[in-house]
Amino acid sequence: MNRFRFLLFLGLMLGQVLTSFGQASQTPASLNATLDGYEYPYPVKYLPLKQEHQTMRMAYMDVPASGKANGRTVMLLHGKNFFGAYWRGTIQALTKAGFRVIVPDQIGFGKSDKLAIYYSFHQLARNTRHLLDTLGIQKTVVVGHSMGGMVATRFTLMYPETVEKLVLENPIGLEDYRLGVPFQSVDQAEATELKSTEESIRKYHGSYYPNGYPAAHDEWVRPLAAQTRHADFPKVALANALTFEMIYQQPVCYEFGRVTAPTLLIIGQADRTVVGKGLIKDPKVLATMGQYPELGRRTAAQIKGAKLVPIEKVGHIPHLEAPAQFYEALLSFLR
Repeated sequence: MNRFRFLLFLGLMLGQVLTSFGQASQTPASLNATLDGYEYPYPVKYLPLKQEHQTMRMAYMDVPASGKANGRTVMLLHGKNFFGAYWRGTIQALTKAGFRVIVPDQIGFGKSDKLAIYYSFHQLARNTRHLLDTLGIQKTVVVGHSMGGMVATRFTLMYPETVEKLVLENPIGLEDYRLGVPFQSVDQAEATELKSTEESIRKYHGSYYPNGYPAAHDEWVRPLAAQTRHADFPKVALANALTFEMIYQQPVCYEFGRVTAPTLLIIGQADRTVVGKGLIKDPKVLATMGQYPELGRRTAAQIKGAKLVPIEKVGHIPHLEAPAQFYEALLSFLR
C-alpha cells in the first residue's frame, strides 16, 4: 500500500472513531420499532410499498459522490443483526472514490417497518429492485454482508442485467443450515427473541470478534438494546423470528453456479458464524459448520471467475474489524 493510500485509510478510520463517539452518545435509552430518534450518518428517505394488503415504508440512504463523480453506483446490503448505518465508513470510502451509494434497510430491519408478513429473499430482492427503479438506477455494484449476502445473491440471480459486479463479505448462507441446525417454530424463535437484553445482544455480537469485543462496537449494539426497552419490542421480536425462518428455510448455496456477474468474496478467516448455532447440541455437528475458510473456497469455486480475498485473523465483519484491508480489496475490485 503506497503512502497516499495509507494516509487515506488512516483518515477514514480516524473519521469513523470520531463520529462513533458522537453517534453513540446520542442513542436514546428507548427506541421504537423503526428507530425513530436515532440519527443515521446520512439523510434517510422512505419508499412506500404494499405487500399482503399492508402498506409499509422501506428506509434508505442515497449518498452522492463526495469526490469526483464516476457515474457509477454501489448498493450496500446489511446483515440480519444490523442496519444500514453500520456501513458509515464504507460509504465514506466509496463516495470519496466517486461512487453514488445506496443503502437500504430491508423491510423488517433498521428504520423500515416491522410487519407480520411472509418474509422471503425473493420479495426483499424485488423491493430492492423497485427502489433502484424509483431512483432511476439501471446498473449497480451490489455489496452484501452476512444476511445481506443472501439478499445480494438472490438479487443477482433475479436481476442479472442490473448487477455490474457482486461483492460478498462473510455472507451467511454458504451452507444449508437445515442440515445441522434443528428446526424451531416461529413461536419458539419469537419467545427467545422476547428474552433479549442489552447483555445478551452484546454477548452475541461478541462472537463476531475472535480477537476480543471492541468497545467501539457498542455503537451498533445500543440501538438494538434500546428497542428491547420500548413497547414496540414485540413487533421487533416477531420480525426477527420471521426473518430467522427465512434464512433457515430459503438457502441460496445451491445456486451459486448460476451467478454470472463478476464476483468478489471477502472472507474473514476466523469467522465461525452459524445461524441457529445455539440450537445445535451435538459438538461433532457444530464442528462441521461455520468453517468460513473452506466455505469461502468452495463458494469461489462454484462462481465462474470469482475472486477470493481471505483476511487472516478477522471475524464476521471485516468492514468494521479490518476496514483498511476491506476498503483496499473492495476498491481494487471496483476499478
